[in-house]
Amino acid sequence: MPNYRVLLEAAWLVKDVESVNDAMGVAISEAGKRLNPKLNYVEVNVGTIICPACNEELDSVFMAAKTALVGLFFEMRVFDAESEEHAARIAKSVIGKALKNIPLKISDIQKIED
Repeated sequence: MPNYRVLLEAAWLVKDVESVNDAMGVAISEAGKRLNPKLNYVEVNVGTIICPACNEELDSVFMAAKTALVGLFFEMRVFDAESEEHAARIAKSVIGKALKNIPLKISDIQKIED
């Protein structure tokens, strides 16, 4: 059975921060605390968006009134899955259990060639 790399997207709310960099750091830290030590194989990164006006890549963070919404990506390898859909369900289930009440969306699934 094939192996897959599954990328999940989440919206992480961070309160009482002074800057975008602080918000990104807090979001990654909070997510990491929920995932570790059991899920230390899940990579956490801040997502990016493309500016519609200038087409530049920007960090996926929206901040207002010392509150930020940070777009995070969770990357996980799933081994011996029956299909892409099966790999997605496994990743969403495993990560979702650690991140209760955080909505997750499948962003990308790639088959890993050995």
